[in-house]
Amino acid sequence: MAELDGRPVTVDELQALALTNYGSFTSLRVDDGRVRGLALHLERLTRDSRILFGVDLDQEHIRSLVRRVAPRVGAATIRVTVFDPETDLGHPSRADNPRILVTQRSAGVLPLPPLSVQSTVYRREVPHVKSVGLFASLHHRRTAQLYGFDDALFVDEDGVISEGVTWNIGFYDGNRIIWPTAASLPGITMLLLQDAYQHIDIPVTLSGLSTMQAAFATNAAIGVRAIARIDNTELAGDHPILDILRTEYLDIPGEQI
Repeated sequence: MAELDGRPVTVDELQALALTNYGSFTSLRVDDGRVRGLALHLERLTRDSRILFGVDLDQEHIRSLVRRVAPRVGAATIRVTVFDPETDLGHPSRADNPRILVTQRSAGVLPLPPLSVQSTVYRREVPHVKSVGLFASLHHRRTAQLYGFDDALFVDEDGVISEGVTWNIGFYDGNRIIWPTAASLPGITMLLLQDAYQHIDIPVTLSGLSTMQAAFATNAAIGVRAIARIDNTELAGDHPILDILRTEYLDIPGEQI
């Protein structure tokens, strides 16, 4: 299902999104008509719209559009994309009338199996914006999969860890939860977990992985997903802290759409 401003979207309207790839989005998981961190998702869309288009969004309008396609019973993943169908490659400065595209897909059954990830040197452009420009990120994911891994993990030239392709990464050293401080997109699931569970924010490097007992990926679609291997470093994909974090996350009440 795909709607633009509350009606079926046309191919012509999607052309600018496909050809210019300029816009932002957020993905949220709906469970029985409720969304964990809904206000944070709306705030991020509004913030990114100011950065990309120089305008504010009507958050109540977005809620109404999500409500149209979200199931009242059961689970679904909803993606809200903000873009201007009139965007011109030659004059992106004229993109100032963003529209709201809402799409729905089925939600996965949680928890998902542990990930294996391959580190790669990369930093997303404008990392604090959740951009629709996913070419480089998906290229790194594809490369990692061709080498037998599930996904890619972004690091800098010194091996400082930042984030995954579409997820944040956290660690457990046996005493505390650690979130890397390198520049990355602050994901909604990560922010909710930071409020729910004591943690520290410090740099994490590939060379320091031997001090970690567990690692995990977070985003709205996967919740808390274990990472069992980073490059050649094995981690406990069934560490008890993972179940604790999943419980903490699932206990966060969802907001009614």
